[in-house]
Amino acid sequence: MRTVFKIFLIIIFTATAFESAKSQTTSQNSKQEITVATADSMNNGNVKVTFIELGSVRCVPCQQMQPVLQSIGEKYASQVKVVFYDIWKPEGKAYAAKYNVKMIPSQVFLDENGKEFFRHTGFYPEEEIVKLLDTKQIKSDK
Repeated sequence: MRTVFKIFLIIIFTATAFESAKSQTTSQNSKQEITVATADSMNNGNVKVTFIELGSVRCVPCQQMQPVLQSIGEKYASQVKVVFYDIWKPEGKAYAAKYNVKMIPSQVFLDENGKEFFRHTGFYPEEEIVKLLDTKQIKSDK
């Protein structure tokens, strides 16, 4: 009886893990990618603010931020550069260190000179980001 119970638990665990991996892959594939740029290429002359999101595509609050990043990137395209770094990937780890990330998602806002003027951790609603951009006299393109 005990062996049957162990086998049952193994089957349930395996099925749950498989379904979780399958849904993660599906959700990652359906997302639009946010532009990833290096700090050197961020300022194209018109950019007044660089909005850097440090997170992971596998983190739920980070996934919730993706539509916010996309919307800000579209509405403020001429003045705000939106950058996403997946700090759980090898190529993103350096940015976690550079921006001293302790928790994800973390949002870092840089002025036109590359100087940090604001930082937030956790989910950051679009309405609040718009208020922050208003303090820098940045208006939507749309």
